[in-house]
Amino acid sequence: MSTIQGVEFKELVTHTDERGFFREVLRASDPILREGFAQWSHTMSYTGVAKAWHIHRKQTDWWYVPVGTIKVALYDARPDSPTRGQLMEFLMGERHGAKVLKIPPGVAHGYRVLEGPAHVFYFVSHEYDGTDEGRIPHDDPEIGYDWTAGPPIR
Repeated sequence: MSTIQGVEFKELVTHTDERGFFREVLRASDPILREGFAQWSHTMSYTGVAKAWHIHRKQTDWWYVPVGTIKVALYDARPDSPTRGQLMEFLMGERHGAKVLKIPPGVAHGYRVLEGPAHVFYFVSHEYDGTDEGRIPHDDPEIGYDWTAGPPIR
């Protein structure tokens, strides 16, 4: 998997016993959260739903997927980035290792629900500002990503 500059992951630790589990997701002192926290939101989507492409000029996003499975796609649209034009895709969710994903400003992002319903908790560095909420068509030819593609045949 290629990596996009500024995209980070925080692997989460889960403590389990016969009663269930405890998992800390984020704390203010985490290095991955250095941009600061302003708002926490929760979205739920059903199997097959795709949400793409979103992009922000100022806002950093952090995603956590505790329920369901999503296929995440990221595209570096920053003009001065050394990874401009690079695409990343990976799975997140309850069967894919508990982690937090950090998406920096200027990186287009989206996901498709493979196993739902999927719950995405997202933390952001700025309170909602519609002027910072950008959209790119899901079938943008410059990005060239196919949201309907299945897993590769091997």
